[in-house]
Amino acid sequence: MIELALTTERVRPIFYSFRRCPYAMRARLAIAITGVIVELREVELRDKPAAMLAVSPKGMVPVLQLENGEVIDESLDIMFWALRQNDAEHWLNSSWLQNAVQLIRRNDEEFKYHLDRYKYADRYPAYSELYYRQQGELFLTDLERRLNQSQFLCGDYFALADAAILPFIRQFAAVDSDWFESSPYPAVKQWLNRFLTSKLFDVVMTKYQFWKPYDPLLFFGSEKTGVN
Repeated sequence: MIELALTTERVRPIFYSFRRCPYAMRARLAIAITGVIVELREVELRDKPAAMLAVSPKGMVPVLQLENGEVIDESLDIMFWALRQNDAEHWLNSSWLQNAVQLIRRNDEEFKYHLDRYKYADRYPAYSELYYRQQGELFLTDLERRLNQSQFLCGDYFALADAAILPFIRQFAAVDSDWFESSPYPAVKQWLNRFLTSKLFDVVMTKYQFWKPYDPLLFFGSEKTGVN
């Protein structure tokens, strides 16, 4: 699962992450499920390391720097990179891949917009917190419909769409947990709870100290796991 070492004979991809960031979380999920090993660097967003900014000046996680110097700094692209190395769990099943990508795009372009405003409604006074929540619920309604048809978003096993979207649903649920627990989305709640109680979630949410340039190397992703 996790290896800690002071030295290594082989250069590994460098992965900059922040534990609570849903974009970084989705990337860690793909890395963990594929067993690809990366050098994990947990960063403090208020004090971003110069090494990360040098390879990705936009200063947002996740960032993956490959052994050849290539930089991938979009979370979905990192997921695809990891899965191209080893897709033993068939997350990229071609029969539903296009559907999964379209659903992820809705999450990233529509749902995330309303999620941010729901979380920080005082920063966006044009509308009420209730309004932003109701806009987010339009996406939840679609997920509920899907999950009433199959155990997971695009079929009967946990895969790309689930991993890419669940971190954002987790955030939405946490804004007002009492409301969410009483909300009319039983399938979504069951789907989320299955994820939150899985070994895979425990692995990707392990706490690490913030990385410093002189720290020993910390490797992540050496054991595959899953959501039952």
